[in-house]
Amino acid sequence: MNEVIAIDGPAGAGKSTIARRLANTLGFTYIDTGAMYRAVALWAIDQGVSLEDAARLEQLASDAELGLDSERRVFLNGREVTQSIRTPEVSAAASRVAAVAGVRAALVSKQRAIAESGGVVMEGRDIGTVVFPHARVKIFLDADVRERVARRSGEQPEISTEDLAAQIAARDARDRGRAESPLTQAEDAVYVDSTGLTLEEVEEKILRVVRERNLELKGNT
Repeated sequence: MNEVIAIDGPAGAGKSTIARRLANTLGFTYIDTGAMYRAVALWAIDQGVSLEDAARLEQLASDAELGLDSERRVFLNGREVTQSIRTPEVSAAASRVAAVAGVRAALVSKQRAIAESGGVVMEGRDIGTVVFPHARVKIFLDADVRERVARRSGEQPEISTEDLAAQIAARDARDRGRAESPLTQAEDAVYVDSTGLTLEEVEEKILRVVRERNLELKGNT
């Protein structure tokens, strides 16, 4: 099995940012699984598919041709959707789409296929528990809810902090409470609290775990 660094955690914990840094440092490929769910949600919205129609959503996830490149661009069926998947409407829909068992099964299969090409840093909600349960490096990245709201506020200044706090609370409840692949810390995952830490400090904490697990690295640590 190719080397995988699995990073899970709640919305706003900084998973995407730190995963990109780690991938660059280690010479691995960064995979944003959240973007994959967002892309399926966007397609459902564009097609007028009800978010209650599990069978149709599963079909979309299975049929979707998804692409992620080194420049963080996201492609859906050959069309770049990098910006389109970041709207509040798509964000809300993605959380509901991700709760559908058939959708998760279809995208997990695609995520595992991507990892076959080489070492990857993959982040999401169930990477260490479901997608790659045998990954040698599993991180559960967390942060104080106030800091998570502040981070999202920097990314989405057009939304009030009150609304962002409500959105994050709702997302946390859906992610942790869903029947299929709920957000939870894998038993063998290392808990990392990024509250008050710089990106460099968070990265160094995770790199120490990488060294301890003796991953076969392409780059230098």
